[in-house]
Amino acid sequence: MTQIEAAKKGIPTKEMEYIAKDENIELSTLMKLVADGKVVIPKNKNRNFKNVMGIGKNLRTKINANIGTSGDCPTLDIEREKLRVAIEAGADSVMDLSTGGDLERIREVILAESSVMVGAVPIYAVAARLADQNIPTYKMDGEKLLRSIEEQCKAGVDYITVHCGVTKESVTRMDRTNRVCGIVSRGGSILADWIRKNGKENPLFEMYDELLDIAYRYDVTLSLGDGFRPGAIADATDRAQIDELIILGELAERAKEKNVQAMIEGPGHVPLNQIQSNMILQKRLCNDVPFYILGPLPTDIAPGYDHITSAIGGAIAGAAGADFLCYVTPAEHLCLPDINDVREGVIASKIAAHIADIAKGYPGAYEKDLLMSKYRKELNWEGMFSLAIDPVRAREKFQKNNDVNSCTMCGKLCAVNIDKR
Repeated sequence: MTQIEAAKKGIPTKEMEYIAKDENIELSTLMKLVADGKVVIPKNKNRNFKNVMGIGKNLRTKINANIGTSGDCPTLDIEREKLRVAIEAGADSVMDLSTGGDLERIREVILAESSVMVGAVPIYAVAARLADQNIPTYKMDGEKLLRSIEEQCKAGVDYITVHCGVTKESVTRMDRTNRVCGIVSRGGSILADWIRKNGKENPLFEMYDELLDIAYRYDVTLSLGDGFRPGAIADATDRAQIDELIILGELAERAKEKNVQAMIEGPGHVPLNQIQSNMILQKRLCNDVPFYILGPLPTDIAPGYDHITSAIGGAIAGAAGADFLCYVTPAEHLCLPDINDVREGVIASKIAAHIADIAKGYPGAYEKDLLMSKYRKELNWEGMFSLAIDPVRAREKFQKNNDVNSCTMCGKLCAVNIDKR
């Protein structure tokens, strides 16, 4: 029985009970949200891990950290360290996006060592195997793709990104647009190319019922991927993006009918004045299904600082209803992130998520800031460190001080001390 199936039948699972307590929400309320598809609990039946999380309406905004090898950087030990750093910094989830090295072994280690939910994009493994054999991805076999998805689900992956909304019709429509950046989703580009070259329907769309059967068997949450997400702010909220969003909303409904949990992935590059409307549109078109977004990035010209760009966009998106933020690191658009990039990306995303939770009125979010303000008034440094999103960085900076009762910016002219006198 899946989480959504149990919720529909009024049977509380241990995961629901844990989440209700952790989120300070009534168990009956949580169960109703899960049954309605407005909250998902990504947890594979074949995997146990410590920090089970719910994603969706009335819950804390969650964040994901992408890790994984590439063909040029296939070292497992580096990815293990990234996993450790991401979780230590506060990630609620990690996604294994590996495309180089021993993919099965890498996945096995990440699943075994992660204390949080683990996601994957199954088509990457299939495409990587073809690339190793110098076979173009348009020669991918649809049945083999489905079998690979089942293998990864059986291995214990908690949620999978599947680009089911890239259809024969929507690709034709996409090709008639005048997009600046075209298709920037790796999975989306692979499937669009496959459709063009073969003249056939996307196997993930055509065999969606079989995909749902696989997801049901292992209670894997489907993350319905945005293959046509905008890769430039000039492309945001165009016909291709909205066309796919409508399809994804319909597919999410079909998943709910089959007792499969689903969330929907959202746009990448979106100008600031369109972020809120994008969130409202998704929630309206998709019946409040949890929304998982990359960024969004409200400007295209900040390479090296896109963790800041995405934190700005993520805070606004989260406040407007986004439920799950995928981090962006300083390495975005430039290279594979290193360990420091991972940490910076997680912290930036955590800041955005907390700002969003304050705006949403999530219980305890505002109160945490209020307590921090009181600690600052008292010059209670240990209290401040205990509440800091990044206590390590805060303590490191403070230790440069000569006077323990003020920061070196003010010294004897500390406004707090003057005000106290």
